[in-house]
Amino acid sequence: MRTGKIVRNTKETNVSIDLNIDGNGNYNIETDFRFFKHMLEQFAYHSGFDLTIKAKSLDGDEHHLVEDVALALGNALKEAIADKKGINRYGQFILPMDEALVLSAVDLSGRAYSKLSLEITDEKISDFSTVLLSHFFSSFAQNAVMTVHIRQLDGNDPHHIAEAVFKSFARSLRIAVSKNNLDEIPSTKGIL
Repeated sequence: MRTGKIVRNTKETNVSIDLNIDGNGNYNIETDFRFFKHMLEQFAYHSGFDLTIKAKSLDGDEHHLVEDVALALGNALKEAIADKKGINRYGQFILPMDEALVLSAVDLSGRAYSKLSLEITDEKISDFSTVLLSHFFSSFAQNAVMTVHIRQLDGNDPHHIAEAVFKSFARSLRIAVSKNNLDEIPSTKGIL
């Protein structure tokens, strides 16, 4: 079973993550921010990963909590995919959610890069600052050492757009970590 377990305790947050990428989408998410919890639940369910996150803010700053969860989750994914033998490596998914349409593409390349192209003008969705969407995926990609491209193709409801982002990213990642029958590192270089 491919798993990752990360504990990240700082002066700002306490975060622990248990990740099983060969799971069934079962989750138990505890965090101080309702909308962020909702997005992490969507991520777990749509990726098919079993995920337990216990994240507590010690300073009340959502930026610190979102960043530390993303860093720890990226590390957990990196640990779970280990040497990357036999994985698909690439994944992409276009997800509709009512009027919103979002494309996500990922490469478990061993190179960290993240680009989000979203048109959300609202500063907040419920109790979540929308500027943190980009920061979450950048921090995740940095620690998972992966490439992430997410593009809004349509939509105007900020909640629908953000939810489509997390769902499409999750489904892309599910494809990328899936096993193929080759049992080799998916690169002509022989390394990722």
